[in-house]
Amino acid sequence: MSTLTYCKGLPTPKEELNNLGITDFEAFLGAYSQVFFKATCETVTHLLSADSFNKSQWNTHLQGEYRINKRHANGVISFSKGLVDAAKESRALHIETLEGKLKSAKKWIEKGAKKLTNARKFYAKKNWIKYKTGCVFPLACSLAHRGTNWQHLKFKLHHKKRLVGKLPKQIEHLKTKPIQVKIPRDQCFVVGSRSETYGNQVCQWDGDYMVFRVPYCLEERFGTHVQTKLGNFDRKVNRLPANGSRTWHFYRKANKWNAAVSFTPVEVPAVSRNSSYGCIGIDLNPGSIGWAYSDYQGNLKAHGQIPLQQGVPTGKQDAQLVDACLQLVTLANTYACPIAVEELDFAKKKETLKENGNKYARMLSGWAYSRFFELLNEWRF
Repeated sequence: MSTLTYCKGLPTPKEELNNLGITDFEAFLGAYSQVFFKATCETVTHLLSADSFNKSQWNTHLQGEYRINKRHANGVISFSKGLVDAAKESRALHIETLEGKLKSAKKWIEKGAKKLTNARKFYAKKNWIKYKTGCVFPLACSLAHRGTNWQHLKFKLHHKKRLVGKLPKQIEHLKTKPIQVKIPRDQCFVVGSRSETYGNQVCQWDGDYMVFRVPYCLEERFGTHVQTKLGNFDRKVNRLPANGSRTWHFYRKANKWNAAVSFTPVEVPAVSRNSSYGCIGIDLNPGSIGWAYSDYQGNLKAHGQIPLQQGVPTGKQDAQLVDACLQLVTLANTYACPIAVEELDFAKKKETLKENGNKYARMLSGWAYSRFFELLNEWRF
């Protein structure tokens, strides 16, 4: 089953502040993140260079090298493997995208060359002016650009051929180039287990206070445990279970430490009826969201559109998507039925952006389909 992650900024209670204006827990995270970073760098290097990986042996190595316990080392290994796997997946996706672009460019060149060939054959005939069908690609002039459409097509063909010559070399280079992994600083990652108290042996949270077990290398400075008041993760629909594994991730962003907990969510009971009793179908477009409600017999009962403004900043775009989702959820509650969303994959379409014009490329690139689906998925009804 998929996991959820709740995030929040790490609180700084007044009674926990020290002379530096930070809490002891934040000071500990700053010190431990340096140890974690060094261990992650070495682990990532080993994962990329070694033919095989023995997790048990490497865990023992990290414990002795950095004076951390087994659970700390498990967090380093899991975090490192995630970075390496993501880099490999990104490289494979990049190669697949370039191969798709190469295929699309070759197809475009073939069509463009065929257009010119057929047009030359047509105008080479003596009585071409009397033909009723006309030319598939007629010669036309532009007074604004002082050129013909034939010249423009030849120019585009020239650059497409250059692209076709460059892409195979780029693909071959990516297949042999060593994978590089960017390792972020100021990170701490602790893997949990369902068999342990509070779902984690190192990082235990009872719903209000967080107790973190200090690694051996920092015990002289911070003691065996550090504690802070974390509070709860307030949500309208809280799916955090009382028991189960909890994996903690502490990261620094905008000069502020944040805490994130990953867990297997509690199943949400269905509120709406089955889709066989009726359903709201939506059609997501860059400029609007169309919806239609049909009853259990498939008869259209209601429909409408929710307009979306294009070319707006990220914050405003996110706000209008949230508003659209709220309207759809209100409709679903009114008709007591689920919402059906088409599942689209734009990977193939984005491979042909260069062949479909700038306007289409801007529209498709700015279409926040994945963000809309993520927001709508937060309201389960």
